[in-house]
Amino acid sequence: MKTEELDYYLPQELVAQQPAKNRSQSRLLVLERQNGSLTDTRFDKIGEFLRKGDCLVLNDTKVLAARFFAKRQTGGSLEGLFLNQQDKGLWEIMLKGLGKVKTGEYIRLKDIKGDDFCRAEVIEKKAEGKCLMKIETEEPAQKTLEKIGFPPLPPYIRRDTDLRQAARDRQRYQTVYARNLGAVAAPTAGLHFTKKLMATLKTRGVEFAYVTLAVGEGTFKPVTAETLEEHQIHEEQFSINKKNAELINRVKKTGGRIIAVGTTSVRVLETAGAQGQLPAITGSTRLFIKPGYKFRMVDGMVTNFHLPKSTLLALVGAFAGLDTVFAAYRHAIEKHYRFYSYGDAMLII
Repeated sequence: MKTEELDYYLPQELVAQQPAKNRSQSRLLVLERQNGSLTDTRFDKIGEFLRKGDCLVLNDTKVLAARFFAKRQTGGSLEGLFLNQQDKGLWEIMLKGLGKVKTGEYIRLKDIKGDDFCRAEVIEKKAEGKCLMKIETEEPAQKTLEKIGFPPLPPYIRRDTDLRQAARDRQRYQTVYARNLGAVAAPTAGLHFTKKLMATLKTRGVEFAYVTLAVGEGTFKPVTAETLEEHQIHEEQFSINKKNAELINRVKKTGGRIIAVGTTSVRVLETAGAQGQLPAITGSTRLFIKPGYKFRMVDGMVTNFHLPKSTLLALVGAFAGLDTVFAAYRHAIEKHYRFYSYGDAMLII
């Protein structure tokens, strides 16, 4: 499939720079796959489109304060994104401006107030802007990031080092049910849920199950290859425990719908449930869902509006049909829905 087939025009003013004032009062576009019908509503009314016995599957990963700033000895500013800790004090990071930095060079990491925090040495430069960096501190990575890190918002959301804005993002770029720390991007479809809305849905007989997928930096990576088949999708770690696997299997067996909240939940369910049955499992996935894929576990999806030429748009197009999805996107643009991570949502059933 040609990557160009995933392109569309979005007016820049529809890229959400802030979340909705209240999480569940963001807008919701409901798309029915069978006939392509569209309904404009609000997210807190999602229960009107769910049935007793349906199961919402949520990704409970928790986002690290993974974005940080540093200075070169020459005075040049650097911006980094923590990816993982490979050994004590040895971080893999993405570094803006890595081309100018030399292997063996020492830089100074800044705390959130802009003061010097500690020194770090660039140990190895890798492909795609990544490098290994030795941090001169005895603290674990999580503790260090609490002192130097900002929320790792995607690059289309414009942010500087404003501490009040960072405090708001720490709260809002995190789902209310997040508990397993390790992601460097939020599973953004889940940002619309509040504890009150979840409690209301439970009283109506909607089930909730949880999976964990540590969203990686690849979620921001655009498809640059001419065809989707040439694109190498990123690997991400996931897990499902026995309790949640059994719940999802029971709902599936008794005729309830499995509604994945976010593309990350979709990838977990379709990777682990390739045989139509979900085991308790911990593993990794490189599953690239694109048009032509046959879904085995997922019956519905809650998702945000995605970037052109992205793997996430390919996944949604595979689920609902690319023409149907683009018709929904055109409608959303005409109605001035807000797009991307802090934007509005779709329910596809």
